Amino acid sequence: MTIARSLRRLLCVLELEEELAHAALQSALAELRLFENALESAAERERAGRKHLVVRAQSEEGVDRAAALEEIAAGRRIATALRPGATEARRKAAARREAFLAKCVERKQAETLLAKAEAREALQAARRAQEATDDWYVGRFAQRKSIREVPAIGCGGEIEPQF
Repeated sequence: MTIARSLRRLLCVLELEEELAHAALQSALAELRLFENALESAAERERAGRKHLVVRAQSEEGVDRAAALEEIAAGRRIATALRPGATEARRKAAARREAFLAKCVERKQAETLLAKAEAREALQAARRAQEATDDWYVGRFAQRKSIREVPAIGCGGEIEPQF
């Protein structure tokens, strides 16, 4: 098996690994977006509670103010509960991004090696083809020369070419 053929097989494996790393990265980013959306919803809930508190502050009803305070507290509790998960999701997304970029670099390195190996093999094939052509011409010339040469009757029995 040639080096280029082995590198092509390696390149196929690296492309598959890169696709898997990309899918893992997309999954981590989707999870991160879910956490960020949930945190934004919690912050919105807290803001809505504050808005209601301001609006209801002029009213005499304590139930409305208590409900607004509970909305504020609920938004804070939800945000507090979500922050560790969001932090972990950010860490996971960063790690998967690094892994994906590393797979991209590996694939590009393999592509470079493959291109060099293919160029080297093409050069060797061209040299072999030229050598074969040269050998053919040399053989043809030698064959023509041997046909033209006949043993001469002379001293020493040397072969002299006849033209």
